[in-house]
Amino acid sequence: MVILASQSPRRQELLKRIVPDFRVEPSGFNEKSVIERIPERLARQLAQGKAEEIAKRCPEDVVIGCDTIVVSPDNAVFGIPKSEEEAEKMLRALSGRTHRVITGVCVKKGEKRAVFHKTTKVTFCKLTNQEIADYLATGEPFDKAGAYGIQGYAGGLIERINGDYYNVVGLPITALRKALKIFE
Repeated sequence: MVILASQSPRRQELLKRIVPDFRVEPSGFNEKSVIERIPERLARQLAQGKAEEIAKRCPEDVVIGCDTIVVSPDNAVFGIPKSEEEAEKMLRALSGRTHRVITGVCVKKGEKRAVFHKTTKVTFCKLTNQEIADYLATGEPFDKAGAYGIQGYAGGLIERINGDYYNVVGLPITALRKALKIFE
Protein backbone atom coordinates (compact mmCIF):
# COMPACT_ATOMS: atom_id res chain seq x y z
CA MET A 1 0.00 0.00 0.00
CA VAL A 2 1.12 3.56 -0.72
CA ILE A 3 0.52 6.17 1.99
CA LEU A 4 0.56 9.91 1.38
CA ALA A 5 1.70 11.64 4.58
CA SER A 6 -0.22 14.82 3.72
CA GLN A 7 -3.77 16.04 3.98
CA SER A 8 -3.31 18.51 1.11
CA PRO A 9 -6.16 18.05 -1.36
CA ARG A 10 -3.89 19.32 -4.14
CA ARG A 11 -1.27 16.63 -3.44
CA GLN A 12 -3.95 13.97 -3.24
CA GLU A 13 -5.37 15.00 -6.61
CA LEU A 14 -1.92 14.98 -8.23
CA LEU A 15 -0.89 11.65 -6.69
CA LYS A 16 -4.02 10.01 -8.19
CA ARG A 17 -2.51 10.68 -11.62
CA ILE A 18 0.36 8.26 -10.95
CA VAL A 19 -0.89 6.08 -8.05
CA PRO A 20 -4.61 5.41 -8.34
CA ASP A 21 -4.83 3.47 -5.06
CA PHE A 22 -3.34 5.04 -1.91
CA ARG A 23 -4.43 6.13 1.52
CA VAL A 24 -3.91 9.43 3.27
CA GLU A 25 -2.37 9.56 6.72
CA PRO A 26 -1.30 13.09 7.71
CA SER A 27 1.97 13.24 9.57
CA GLY A 28 2.23 14.66 13.05
CA PHE A 29 5.87 15.59 12.46
CA ASN A 30 6.92 18.76 14.30
CA GLU A 31 8.18 21.01 11.49
CA LYS A 32 9.59 23.50 14.02
CA SER A 33 12.15 20.85 15.03
CA VAL A 34 13.99 21.42 11.72
CA ILE A 35 16.41 24.34 11.96
CA GLU A 36 18.05 24.07 8.52
CA ARG A 37 18.45 27.43 6.76
CA ILE A 38 19.41 26.30 3.23
CA PRO A 39 16.02 26.12 1.45
CA GLU A 40 16.68 22.97 -0.60
CA ARG A 41 17.89 21.07 2.46
CA LEU A 42 15.01 22.44 4.52
CA ALA A 43 12.43 21.15 2.03
CA ARG A 44 14.07 17.70 1.93
CA GLN A 45 14.39 17.47 5.72
CA LEU A 46 10.75 18.45 6.26
CA ALA A 47 9.60 15.86 3.71
CA GLN A 48 11.82 13.23 5.27
CA GLY A 49 10.56 13.95 8.78
CA LYS A 50 6.95 13.59 7.64
CA ALA A 51 7.61 10.33 5.79
CA GLU A 52 9.64 8.79 8.59
CA GLU A 53 7.03 9.63 11.22
CA ILE A 54 4.42 7.58 9.32
CA ALA A 55 6.89 4.87 8.18
CA LYS A 56 7.68 4.00 11.82
CA ARG A 57 4.06 2.89 12.22
CA CYS A 58 3.71 1.40 8.73
CA PRO A 59 7.09 -0.21 7.84
CA GLU A 60 5.61 -2.48 5.16
CA ASP A 61 4.06 0.39 3.21
CA VAL A 62 5.54 2.90 0.78
CA VAL A 63 5.22 6.30 2.46
CA ILE A 64 5.44 9.61 0.59
CA GLY A 65 6.25 12.76 2.55
CA CYS A 66 6.35 16.20 0.91
CA ASP A 67 6.90 19.81 1.79
CA THR A 68 6.73 22.85 -0.48
CA ILE A 69 8.40 26.13 0.37
CA VAL A 70 8.48 29.45 -1.41
CA VAL A 71 11.79 31.34 -1.44
CA SER A 72 11.36 35.06 -2.05
CA PRO A 73 13.56 37.00 -4.46
CA ASP A 74 15.40 38.18 -1.33
CA ASN A 75 15.95 34.56 -0.17
CA ALA A 76 13.41 34.63 2.67
CA VAL A 77 11.46 31.40 3.13
CA PHE A 78 7.74 32.08 2.93
CA GLY A 79 5.48 29.61 4.66
CA ILE A 80 1.71 29.76 4.99
CA PRO A 81 0.71 33.30 5.99
CA LYS A 82 -0.67 33.65 9.50
CA SER A 83 -2.66 36.81 8.75
CA GLU A 84 -3.98 38.95 5.92
CA GLU A 85 -1.20 41.44 6.59
CA GLU A 86 1.46 38.75 6.25
CA ALA A 87 -0.14 37.46 3.02
CA GLU A 88 -0.19 40.99 1.60
CA LYS A 89 3.48 41.47 2.52
CA MET A 90 4.40 38.23 0.75
CA LEU A 91 2.47 39.15 -2.40
CA ARG A 92 4.13 42.58 -2.49
CA ALA A 93 7.55 40.92 -2.21
CA LEU A 94 6.71 38.58 -5.12
CA SER A 95 5.11 41.27 -7.31
CA GLY A 96 6.98 41.81 -10.58
CA ARG A 97 9.82 39.53 -9.49
CA THR A 98 11.02 35.95 -9.82
CA HIS A 99 11.09 33.59 -6.85
CA ARG A 100 11.70 29.87 -6.32
CA VAL A 101 9.27 27.16 -5.30
CA ILE A 102 11.02 24.11 -3.84
CA THR A 103 9.24 20.86 -3.09
CA GLY A 104 11.07 18.27 -1.04
CA VAL A 105 9.94 14.65 -1.40
CA CYS A 106 10.82 11.57 0.62
CA VAL A 107 9.68 8.08 -0.36
CA LYS A 108 10.32 5.47 2.31
CA LYS A 109 9.65 1.78 2.81
CA GLY A 110 11.44 -0.09 5.58
CA GLU A 111 15.12 0.83 5.37
CA LYS A 112 14.89 1.94 1.73
CA ARG A 113 14.53 5.67 1.13
CA ALA A 114 14.63 8.15 -1.76
CA VAL A 115 14.88 11.86 -0.93
CA PHE A 116 14.96 14.64 -3.52
CA HIS A 117 13.74 18.13 -4.27
CA LYS A 118 12.59 20.00 -7.35
CA THR A 119 12.87 23.73 -7.91
CA THR A 120 10.69 25.85 -10.19
CA LYS A 121 11.18 29.55 -10.84
CA VAL A 122 7.98 31.61 -10.89
CA THR A 123 7.69 35.21 -12.08
CA PHE A 124 4.73 37.29 -10.96
CA CYS A 125 3.32 40.17 -12.99
CA LYS A 126 3.70 43.58 -11.37
CA LEU A 127 0.64 43.66 -9.11
CA THR A 128 -1.41 46.76 -8.35
CA ASN A 129 -2.76 47.44 -4.89
CA GLN A 130 -6.23 46.57 -6.19
CA GLU A 131 -5.05 43.24 -7.65
CA ILE A 132 -3.49 42.30 -4.33
CA ALA A 133 -6.66 43.32 -2.43
CA ASP A 134 -8.86 41.40 -4.88
CA TYR A 135 -6.71 38.29 -4.58
CA LEU A 136 -6.69 38.47 -0.78
CA ALA A 137 -10.50 38.74 -0.88
CA THR A 138 -10.73 35.34 -2.59
CA GLY A 139 -9.44 33.69 0.61
CA GLU A 140 -7.13 31.54 -1.49
CA PRO A 141 -3.80 32.79 -0.05
CA PHE A 142 -4.40 31.60 3.49
CA ASP A 143 -3.58 27.90 3.26
CA LYS A 144 -0.70 28.04 0.79
CA ALA A 145 3.01 28.66 1.15
CA GLY A 146 3.92 32.04 -0.29
CA ALA A 147 0.28 33.21 -0.07
CA TYR A 148 -0.74 31.97 -3.52
CA GLY A 149 -1.94 28.95 -5.45
CA ILE A 150 -0.86 28.80 -9.09
CA GLN A 151 -3.73 26.42 -9.87
CA GLY A 152 -6.33 28.96 -8.70
CA TYR A 153 -6.96 32.66 -9.13
CA ALA A 154 -3.25 33.45 -8.81
CA GLY A 155 -2.61 31.66 -12.11
CA GLY A 156 -3.78 34.87 -13.77
CA LEU A 157 -1.20 36.90 -11.84
CA ILE A 158 1.80 34.89 -13.00
CA GLU A 159 3.82 36.02 -16.00
CA ARG A 160 5.85 32.83 -16.49
CA ILE A 161 7.33 29.75 -14.88
CA ASN A 162 10.58 27.94 -15.54
CA GLY A 163 10.32 24.31 -14.45
CA ASP A 164 7.67 21.87 -13.32
CA TYR A 165 4.18 23.36 -12.95
CA TYR A 166 3.06 20.48 -10.71
CA ASN A 167 5.99 21.21 -8.41
CA VAL A 168 4.49 24.65 -7.77
CA VAL A 169 1.12 23.04 -7.02
CA GLY A 170 2.91 20.85 -4.45
CA LEU A 171 3.93 17.50 -5.96
CA PRO A 172 6.47 17.00 -8.79
CA ILE A 173 4.67 13.97 -10.23
CA THR A 174 7.15 13.07 -12.98
CA ALA A 175 10.09 12.92 -10.57
CA LEU A 176 7.96 11.09 -8.00
CA ARG A 177 6.85 8.50 -10.55
CA LYS A 178 10.51 7.78 -11.33
CA ALA A 179 11.41 7.55 -7.63
CA LEU A 180 8.55 5.13 -6.94
CA LYS A 181 9.98 2.63 -9.46
CA ILE A 182 12.75 1.66 -7.06
CA PHE A 183 10.08 0.52 -4.57
CA GLU A 184 8.26 -1.83 -6.98
